[in-house]
Amino acid sequence: MAKRRAVGRGFDQRYNPLMTQQALELLQKPLALSDEERTALVRTLIESLEEVSGQEAGRAWDKEIARRIAGLDSWRAKTVSWGAPG
Repeated sequence: MAKRRAVGRGFDQRYNPLMTQQALELLQKPLALSDEERTALVRTLIESLEEVSGQEAGRAWDKEIARRIAGLDSWRAKTVSWGAPG
């Protein structure tokens, strides 16, 4: 099993200045988990971030689609023919 760095003694917060004291204290418990438990925890946290990122991307596309439709409706957008099929 790999050696884990303890939070507090030996842990250098300069490597992650975005962590608050509350986050550093919370970090102590997961570091005590087994490798398998920590892996499962990390996967769950990453999936939660991907879900948020996906929702943000969806909102950005919705906004872009609305902008393009408005451009077409107002005749400001120039359309380009794709040519005849075949």
